[in-house]
Amino acid sequence: MQGIVVHDWTTFDQLNIETLPVPQIDEDKVLIRVQAAGISFATSLVVGGKYQVKPPRPFVPGTEVAGIIEAVGPRATRFKVGDRVCAVVDWGALAEFAVACEVNVYAIPDALEFCRAISFTNSYATSAAALCWPHLLNVKADDWLLVHGATGGVGIAAVEIGKILGARVIATAGSSAKLEVAQSHGADHLINYGEDDFRARVLELTDGLGVNAVYDPVGGEVFMQSLRCMTAEARIMPVGFAGGDVPQIPANLLLVKNLIVCGLNMGIYFGWGPRDLRYEYEERMRTHMQKLFDWFVAGHINPRVERTYPLSDAFQAMDDVLNRRAMGRIAVVMDEEARRLA
Repeated sequence: MQGIVVHDWTTFDQLNIETLPVPQIDEDKVLIRVQAAGISFATSLVVGGKYQVKPPRPFVPGTEVAGIIEAVGPRATRFKVGDRVCAVVDWGALAEFAVACEVNVYAIPDALEFCRAISFTNSYATSAAALCWPHLLNVKADDWLLVHGATGGVGIAAVEIGKILGARVIATAGSSAKLEVAQSHGADHLINYGEDDFRARVLELTDGLGVNAVYDPVGGEVFMQSLRCMTAEARIMPVGFAGGDVPQIPANLLLVKNLIVCGLNMGIYFGWGPRDLRYEYEERMRTHMQKLFDWFVAGHINPRVERTYPLSDAFQAMDDVLNRRAMGRIAVVMDEEARRLA
């Protein structure tokens, strides 16, 4: 098989595609014939040895995969050869075959294309947990929800899920073209933070009260100004730091308005924490993922894939990700999915 290989910590553009043996499976593992793999900023961190999880080298990078079950281990009983699935893998997605723990594999609806299925285990799972789980943003009907970076993978997912929950969604982005995409996914109000003072605009929209929840993949000054346009007992979640700066949260602002800052490392639920808890969280995650698939079948969510690349062009795909040239997700496609989209 063909796959991208990391021998030493480096930048993604320094990697090569190599010929590798098809990986073997045992116990509760399954072998997936990869049709699509996700590529993200986190992938570049893993390749550079800068992520909290460091695979043993050499390894194939990539953690989001969708494809067809090729083989099952003796203790894997949930799936059979030929099933269409998406999965979270510890590493190995950017190759023609990948091994996954059955606990992290999910059957996908027949109508869901493989290239869009890669959005569910990351973008949609993260946004749904952030907005729905009681200990996180816990968005309710008629809440004001502020979504920054509203045309990234998690941003679009947050806009759509916010509308499912009945929230009034304010989307921010850096251009009018991006805001049009956010509006097409359901955003009620649009703010171009490259041109407008989003804090002032948010307070204007909410009659000076502020929002109930903030979903922030940007960080830096965007996070700091968000604290200043939140209502009492509101919640804010940093999802990532696409803006480059990790904010230092001033505790006095939290105290004045009884604000709550909550965090979410989705990897913990898939086995990437200090301890491997994927089996303890399996039932929660299966219920969580099934809700997302049900929403898709009902037409409530519409994952956006900006563009797809064959494995040979995965380096261009990463360049697009790092330079924020995509609205939604970028997928690396292989085999039948690559031919279908050609």
